Amino acid sequence: MTDTEISVNHVEHETPLDAPPARVYDLIADVTRWPLMFAPCVHAEVLDHGPDFDRIRLWARTGDSVRSWTSRRLLDSAAPRIDFEQENSKPPLASMGGSWRVDDGRLVLAHHWSLSDPTPEAERWAADALDQNSNAETAAVRTWAEYGADFDGLVFAFSDEVSIPASASAVYDFLHRSDLWPSRLPHVTELDLETVEASELTGGAEVQTMAMTTKGHDGSTHTTRSIRLCFPHERILYKQTAVPRPLQAHCGEWLISPVESGVRVVARHQVALAPDEIEDYFGAGTTILQARTKVRELLRRNSLTTLERAREHLA
Repeated sequence: MTDTEISVNHVEHETPLDAPPARVYDLIADVTRWPLMFAPCVHAEVLDHGPDFDRIRLWARTGDSVRSWTSRRLLDSAAPRIDFEQENSKPPLASMGGSWRVDDGRLVLAHHWSLSDPTPEAERWAADALDQNSNAETAAVRTWAEYGADFDGLVFAFSDEVSIPASASAVYDFLHRSDLWPSRLPHVTELDLETVEASELTGGAEVQTMAMTTKGHDGSTHTTRSIRLCFPHERILYKQTAVPRPLQAHCGEWLISPVESGVRVVARHQVALAPDEIEDYFGAGTTILQARTKVRELLRRNSLTTLERAREHLA
């Protein structure tokens, strides 16, 4: 095969829908919520946007690794349809693009792609990754679209801000060295950590994978698993890949900004509640609003405890 005879592959994944097409379109168009909605997506950012296009960067699990890429999207809310094309695809991909569309009560996710070196192993990797991620993503959009009026209650975000009289590098190091948290944080009892160095494939982020066991005020323990994207001295983004009940998804960010007295640390959280877990976990009659309040208090307590211990450690 010559350089000009690159084989292009095509595949479509679809799922039936019982939701207004406009709601489906809005879920897909808003990439900032993708880490909550899509299990493979670790983080998403909008780099540029206009009335009918945007440019985004994604970090996502593909197989056993985390990869990052940028894509340009064409947005057509009237169709409704969103076309996307990766910029500078990384090997083994030579190109990757596709579309989301709502078609006669079905959500269709189409892909086209080519390989830089079309070996059987690379073809199998691409096909398996697309099948796994596309099936998960179409199912997630269907589920979220069918939440209906409950959606805005189940999905929420909040943040807290703390000033610490220390350098950005010192505060970052405390948050980054999560392997030391069992000896530094009262609510962390165990933590296993694996690290992959920053590279072009990871979008310049050091990737940490960790399993953390924490103890609640009632003495109960639970284990969460997370992927963290670390950018030295500036921010650490994370997504929990195994969440405690009654959460469906949880992701967040530690953002470190120098100020005159030291640094300002913003702890941001994005949360999706699992509606079927709320009453089972909190008790019969618990409303979505009450569950939001309880979950917010718990997450806030843990993140503020972490920052208070950082302040004490660095004093």
